[in-house]
Amino acid sequence: MDIALMNWTAIVVGTIAAFGLGMIWFSPMMFGKSWAAGSHNIQPPASPPIMAMVIQFVGTALLALVVGITETNQAIMTAVGAILAVTFVVAGMDLFSQKSGKATVIDAGYVVASGALMILAQGLI
Repeated sequence: MDIALMNWTAIVVGTIAAFGLGMIWFSPMMFGKSWAAGSHNIQPPASPPIMAMVIQFVGTALLALVVGITETNQAIMTAVGAILAVTFVVAGMDLFSQKSGKATVIDAGYVVASGALMILAQGLI
């Protein structure tokens, strides 16, 4: 793998787009209320959960990097497989933590949608 051949702009755009999608996806205007109700009635914290946001951003960037690597090697279906694997891991973790089916679908749906944005960034940029 030659990192010079990677589309770093698409990786950064994919990361930012997917992270931004999460801010919208889990907002009260979209799925936030249903997600919170199905996640043991989580209440908004008094201050932003900085550590959770940092970890989420790093994980999002790493997944965008995997998508970028697979695109460079013309193996984008590997990225699709990785995204689906993460989706099932997230769903399993949610069910182990006894989240509702609705909250689990919201979490898993976000993984699929953010992965699609990352792939789209690679295709368009």
